[in-house]
Amino acid sequence: MKLKINDKDIEVETDGDVPLLWVLRDNLGMTGTKYGCGLAQCGACSVMVDGVVTRSCVTPVESVAGRAITTIESIEEDPVGKKVVEAWVRHQVPQCGYCQSGQVMAATSLLKQSAHPGDDEIRAAMINLCRCGTYNAIRAAMHDIATAESASADVSAGAVAAGGAAVAAAAVAGAALLRSKDSKGDA
Repeated sequence: MKLKINDKDIEVETDGDVPLLWVLRDNLGMTGTKYGCGLAQCGACSVMVDGVVTRSCVTPVESVAGRAITTIESIEEDPVGKKVVEAWVRHQVPQCGYCQSGQVMAATSLLKQSAHPGDDEIRAAMINLCRCGTYNAIRAAMHDIATAESASADVSAGAVAAGGAAVAAAAVAGAALLRSKDSKGDA
């Protein structure tokens, strides 16, 4: 199966229903994307697919074949992603850091869709969980970026809603997959 990850075409041999997260981590050794809950709830596994934040732990790899997958490993090559990382450092957002790759991906996706998000947009988009409670620092960093200058917007404004819907659909699909495996005794 051919994947386009961080602007590189990569051939992987795997079953199509394997979650993208495991292909990234186990097949390709890209360990920047983290495993959190495995249910598309915490967001530690967030990557971008065609610029929209996506939970890789419940995304079958075959569903993203040929689409543009961006991981934390290349986020600073993106002008918006680079600004997010710089703001994260400036505001000392990370505590333990485990969830931060997913937080940076979610923030980058939002800022690509809305260069000047308000509190409501930030609150709606930044739903990743952080056990250290870095939410205030994240919001401060987001406002810093939004007010400093315009972020590039490569994705249409409607993608904000599409991103939220994609995350919700992934959560439902992940839960259904687990229920299916539980009923077969595969869990």
